[in-house]
Amino acid sequence: MTDEQALLQAVRAGEPGAFERLVRQHQRLVWHVVQRLVRHNEDTRELCQETFLRVHRMLHQFRGESSLATWIGRVAYSIALRHLERCRIELVDAHDDAEEDIESLLAQAADPLDIEAQAASEQLRIHLHAAIEQLAPLPRLLLTLYHLQELPIPEIEHITGVPAGTIKSHLYRARLKLRAALGELGVNDV
Repeated sequence: MTDEQALLQAVRAGEPGAFERLVRQHQRLVWHVVQRLVRHNEDTRELCQETFLRVHRMLHQFRGESSLATWIGRVAYSIALRHLERCRIELVDAHDDAEEDIESLLAQAADPLDIEAQAASEQLRIHLHAAIEQLAPLPRLLLTLYHLQELPIPEIEHITGVPAGTIKSHLYRARLKLRAALGELGVNDV
C-alpha cells in the first residue's frame, strides 16, 4: 500500500489527524492554483478553505484514476474558475488571436524560454514575476504550473481540463508576452 493509499484509507476511516495531514500535503498546490487565478489573498484563503471542504465531502468519489494531488488540484481549479465567472473576470485576454494556427505557433517554440535560467539575478526575478502577474489568469496559471511547479503537461491537462495543445499554445503566447515585457526593460537575452 502506498503512502497516498494509506492516507486516503485513514481519512476515509475518520482517523484523528488524517485529514489535517492531507491538507498539509496538498495546501501548496491548492494555494498556487487558486492564487494564480484569483490574485486576491482574502478570496484565495476562502477559496482554499472551500476546496478542502469540498475535498472532504467528495473524497468518496475519488477513484484513483489520477494522483490525489491532481484530483485535488482539479477541485481547486474548478472552484477558482467558478469564482472568476461570478466576478466576470476573463480567463484569457480577449484580444488573443484564437484563430491563429496552433501548429505554426508550436513549431516556432523550438527554443522555449527557460524561466529559471533567466531569473538568475534578483532584479530580473522581480521584473519576471511582475510580468507574470500581468498575464491573464489562465495563461498565468498554466505558465506557473509548468515552469514553477514543474508539473508535466498531461498533469496540467488533468487539473485544468484544458487540452494539451491549448496548454502549449498558451505557454508559447505567455512566453512571447514575457519576452516583450522584459525586452521593454532592456533585457534582451530572454
